[in-house]
Amino acid sequence: MIIDKAEVIVTSPNRNFVTLKLTTDDGLVGLGDATLNGRELAVVSYLRDHVVPLMIGRDAHRIEDTWQFLYRSAYWRRGPVTMAAIGAVDMALWDIKAKAAGMPLYQLLGGASRTGLLAYGHASGKELPELFDSIRKHQELGFRAIRVQTGVPGLRAIYGIASQAEAAGGGAARYDHEPARRGARPMEEDWDTRAYLRHVPGVFEAVRNEFGAEVPLLHDGHHRMTPIQAAKLGKALEPFDLFWLEDCTPAENQEALRLVRQHTTTPLAIGEVFNTVWDFKDLIRDQLIDYVRGAVTHMGGITPLRKTIEYAAQYQIKSGFHGPTDISPVGMAAQMHLGLAIHNFGIQEYMQHGEKTNQVFEQSFTWQDGMLHPGDQPGLGVDLNQDEAGRYPYEQAYLPYNRLADGTVHDW
Repeated sequence: MIIDKAEVIVTSPNRNFVTLKLTTDDGLVGLGDATLNGRELAVVSYLRDHVVPLMIGRDAHRIEDTWQFLYRSAYWRRGPVTMAAIGAVDMALWDIKAKAAGMPLYQLLGGASRTGLLAYGHASGKELPELFDSIRKHQELGFRAIRVQTGVPGLRAIYGIASQAEAAGGGAARYDHEPARRGARPMEEDWDTRAYLRHVPGVFEAVRNEFGAEVPLLHDGHHRMTPIQAAKLGKALEPFDLFWLEDCTPAENQEALRLVRQHTTTPLAIGEVFNTVWDFKDLIRDQLIDYVRGAVTHMGGITPLRKTIEYAAQYQIKSGFHGPTDISPVGMAAQMHLGLAIHNFGIQEYMQHGEKTNQVFEQSFTWQDGMLHPGDQPGLGVDLNQDEAGRYPYEQAYLPYNRLADGTVHDW
């Protein structure tokens, strides 16, 4: 099967998405997600100007060879732009191969290891009553596992709180689902780590008292703590039996996780900003994390993420693939197929896309009793409605950033 057409499609229904569409000479179509939130057009250029010309005439069956060619021939490797572009090609080729085989992708990856994928939703509130209402709402939607994000007294707008859209610059989408605000410049938010550390343990105590010990609870630190601050929080949260503490300290400093591990038994998840297995290698080998948070879109596709999670399996480390709304339905489908097939699946992040997005990307997955399933259509199970996509042109948008009280720029 020879690739004879490659298109890069940019659409902005509920947010910006970048999709690669590959077509073979016998008419099979494969889709890949190349979305990089806030830097979408950098990947568009990388694909259109550098990758697409190399794809025409290539054999669509040669997935591993194509991945190695795109990774190694660039010479300057890695990075989110390069890996998102390679990831889109990889997903599209797997989509084509599974369609050619007439089966859903998870069958090509070894078949199902489970009947469905446990997923967690994002509950949040500026104060406890709003947070409790959000948790109940997510339980009504079927979520069994809940990520808990809370406002902090004295801070105007912080990561992960759905109801603070006005404080964070407005926008139609839920702020926690789409924090990138459309406009010419990123929004500035405020941060105080000591206030956060004082507040969060009491929030989890209140949540446990209200909802009981059985609900799996997760929390995202979003890279905002130093290693010793992260260790302090992990230890303080131990009585509340978290499913995991995510991104407790900036992931670039991998040695930091050793210090955190020495001080707490709270499970740790990290890696949504990683791009290759090399970013995970030492953390997995030294058993400094419990869950791999890599995303199929930003780690170069299904091929390398599968290798990473198989390496993690040797150390009893599980998957917790990144799944916000800036992973398009194409990327989410790819992660569902991979999650269904691997043995060491842990949990899948699931932020529900908006109605406009679901009209652009026609999907076959199911959501029932807190479990996801990618469906049994051949390939990834996602079709792109290009007429509908054309109704929503790209709109410039940026993720926010933080400043401390003294004006210092801080991790968001």
